[in-house]
Amino acid sequence: MFTGIVEEMGTLLAREGDGDSARLRIRAARALEGTALGDSIAVNGVCLTVTSVDDGAWSTDVMGETLRRSSIGRLGVGDPVNLERAVTPQTRLGGHIVQGHVDGVGTVLTRTPAEHWEVVRVSLPPELARYVVEKGSITVDGVSLTVSAVSDAGLAEPWFEVSLIPTTLRETTLGTLPPGSPVNLEVDVIAKYTERLLGARR
Repeated sequence: MFTGIVEEMGTLLAREGDGDSARLRIRAARALEGTALGDSIAVNGVCLTVTSVDDGAWSTDVMGETLRRSSIGRLGVGDPVNLERAVTPQTRLGGHIVQGHVDGVGTVLTRTPAEHWEVVRVSLPPELARYVVEKGSITVDGVSLTVSAVSDAGLAEPWFEVSLIPTTLRETTLGTLPPGSPVNLEVDVIAKYTERLLGARR
């Protein structure tokens, strides 16, 4: 489990394989503190398993399902990535409950700068729109964010907006993503469980 509070931006150093699997090598510093084989690190919101650690970098194997269902498959050597280690019992829950299981991929539609923040509008797969509410939580590329606005219900191409503070703009990849960029989305897991339970009762 994660909280959506990015610890650092790493860099994709190498990528091997394609199609049904890939092996990634990622440079990191803080995310490697106390990290051992088998630990979990979220990369742009995707929970991945550490398979090796050496010389300020770590490796992970990514299966085809993950490549198809997230933007990880589009990463290239040199790309920055958001990194977060899995929580421990002592970790503060500074964001919200994040599983690292991507529900869908959205696209950055617009960026509107303000004096001290920036409003970013992101497209939302229609099947996920019912889980996203104003003032609710959503994870975008591994970053826990509060939804500041949503499109009208029933819109063929739904969207939501988030307001990014200077820290988020400076310390995560969301600060530089131009319109047209794909982003991994994970909606609030509590909303999904609630829907499932209510459906079972009916």
